[in-house]
Amino acid sequence: MADIGIYLDHQASAPPSPTVLSAMMPFISGIYANPHSDDHAAGWAASDAVEAARAHVAGALGAETGEIVFTSGATEANNIAILGVAEAATDRRAIVVGAIDHKSVLAPARALGRRGFKVHIAPVDDDGAIDLAVLGDLVNDDTLLVSIGAVNNEIGSVQRLADISRICRDAGALLHSDATQGLAWGAVDVEAAGVDFASVSAHKAGGPKGVGALFVSSTSADRIAPVIHGGDQENGLRPGTLPTPLCVGFGAACTDLPDEDGIERWREVTDHLLAGLRGAIPGLRLNGAPSPRHPGNLSVLLPDGDAAAVVARLQPRLAVSRGSACTSGTPEPSHVLRAIGLSAVEAERTIRLSTGPGTRIEEVERAVALIAAAVRAT
Repeated sequence: MADIGIYLDHQASAPPSPTVLSAMMPFISGIYANPHSDDHAAGWAASDAVEAARAHVAGALGAETGEIVFTSGATEANNIAILGVAEAATDRRAIVVGAIDHKSVLAPARALGRRGFKVHIAPVDDDGAIDLAVLGDLVNDDTLLVSIGAVNNEIGSVQRLADISRICRDAGALLHSDATQGLAWGAVDVEAAGVDFASVSAHKAGGPKGVGALFVSSTSADRIAPVIHGGDQENGLRPGTLPTPLCVGFGAACTDLPDEDGIERWREVTDHLLAGLRGAIPGLRLNGAPSPRHPGNLSVLLPDGDAAAVVARLQPRLAVSRGSACTSGTPEPSHVLRAIGLSAVEAERTIRLSTGPGTRIEEVERAVALIAAAVRAT
């Protein structure tokens, strides 16, 4: 196995815990029946395991078990939510999305624009918070759906979903949120947030890759239609055979999330990393608000140089991400960083580091030394 060094890219994908791996193994090596086979005991066992996992996912989101639809991940869940609401629409023709939302939200919204829907972009301030006054002006009686991410994947900013929900309710609009980056630290309670739909991925929270879920509120279930067709699985909204081991792993991850004390320790390790970077690299700047913020996120702007060269020099000793996106092999400045006011050059000087609940102080101290040396050498 290759040596990946110190891993500080948990927001891209978090390592599965021993609890998750242990829970999955029986359904990889022994209980391999189709969970939709209802004629025999093997199928019943697989189905029972999937339903237990569904209950665990629901519990982590503050939802009812029947409100959870399993998907292949948040990208699929985002597409089902946005395109599915449009498919079921009878009158309203406007969509509002956040300027710093994930591309799996922005892309289906643009697809609806090509179908004649009006698509509005809700701006953010320099800290990455949605401008609620502008959002209030954008949302009206023609607005079908508003989609705002709960926690940003690049700069860690946390949105005021309850306030956004009130704006939507006043106009009769539905609210969807990509809550993927909030799941790992219990930052999303769908009832308290007042969302109609919410998307999550297991692998951002210590579960396996290839599985996620869409929360569909029981009060809004009649406002969404399937966008892919086949069997009647997942209440007819997402056809196809469910991957029992992945669902089980997802459920196990949702029972293994850090408690309040664990989240506070997590945040302290991240703060220690930031303090070390500031001391070692004069002029380094934090992107986004210090608080509220994802407990493991640091998006930092280097005083000079090129983030790509720094990240390359760190390999294979340290896993971090650049602050710019890459689409079809063509590098482009991050739309998130541009939306909070950074220039294209500044976006290319940005690095994202993301710790996990188990990241150790000695790891971040070593990371500081490695990054400082890489910056000096580029």
